[in-house]
Amino acid sequence: MSIAQAKRFTLDEYQKLTELGFFHEDDHIELINGELIQMVSKGKAHETCLRNLLRELPKLVGDRATLQSQAPITLPPNSEPEPDFAIVKNRDDNYLSAHPSPDDVLLVIEVADSSLSYDQDIKIPLYAKAGIADYWIFNLFDNCLESYSQPYQDSQGKHGYLNKRIVLPNQVIYLPCFPDLSLDVSRILPIKPTV
Repeated sequence: MSIAQAKRFTLDEYQKLTELGFFHEDDHIELINGELIQMVSKGKAHETCLRNLLRELPKLVGDRATLQSQAPITLPPNSEPEPDFAIVKNRDDNYLSAHPSPDDVLLVIEVADSSLSYDQDIKIPLYAKAGIADYWIFNLFDNCLESYSQPYQDSQGKHGYLNKRIVLPNQVIYLPCFPDLSLDVSRILPIKPTV
């Protein structure tokens, strides 16, 4: 008796299927470690946090880098996540020839409510292994920003970040790629209505 196995995809296969229109825009799929992952629906707090970032980040970053939202980052050999936001280096072709790769990425930002454990348990090792220097999670459960930096690999081959910093809503954080630019976390995290 044979056991069924899930089909794993390479980056090349996934990109060809995408170009052929196999996936629809509203499918909300990303390729993680060769597997197609259905992204979860976003709640009101998640959408509010995204709107706040969309208002603040362009003002901060300006023309110094390229800001992308829910767009692919190519992480060889078999991942193409679509983080909520990424700040990537400016490029003459504006990434028409290829999605940003780890060398292009200055900062990855995820907003997490129901996806918190996924963003911590799956995305941290994924981004660290790719050499993404800085990764932020706006943690809507604990109402804080988790800032990760300095990717490493331990003796068992596991990847993670050496530094984790918790930034509270009444604090400011400096953008790691632009230390002269700061973000007031209270302007991003949604304010929960009092009952």
